[in-house]
Amino acid sequence: MTNIDYLELYDGHLPVETITNRWYDDFRLSNYGAIITFVGVVRDENNIDGLSFDIYEPILNSWFKSWQSKAKEKGAIILMAHSRGDVLNHQSSYIAGVCSPKRRVALELIDEFVEDFKANAPIWKYDIINGKREYALDRSTQISGAGLLS
Repeated sequence: MTNIDYLELYDGHLPVETITNRWYDDFRLSNYGAIITFVGVVRDENNIDGLSFDIYEPILNSWFKSWQSKAKEKGAIILMAHSRGDVLNHQSSYIAGVCSPKRRVALELIDEFVEDFKANAPIWKYDIINGKREYALDRSTQISGAGLLS
């Protein structure tokens, strides 16, 4: 695991209870009125055995820091854990969290953050089929500013 200012990266599936319980224990006495988590679980579909992830950490760190700045303006913080490598069906690859003094701020931030994560985080997803990684092009979105002709 690596940890940079509330962004945690793990090799393999996420230990959900360990992470979410630690976040609760770390922040429950910080006078936040809301601590919200979102847990993403790999679905068993399209004959896959799981998913595999590659992460470009410099861009991810920059993207995540911009979200921390947005949250800070509202008195909140954002937490995130994500997997590198293989994650089998019914295991977690992604956890997002928001700690905020106010419920409404936390609810809005978690929604905006998870949606932006799906659209813009530099994480590439592969299907695992019969033990081999196959790029999941049909479920991928191009990152703004990426590519030779951007």
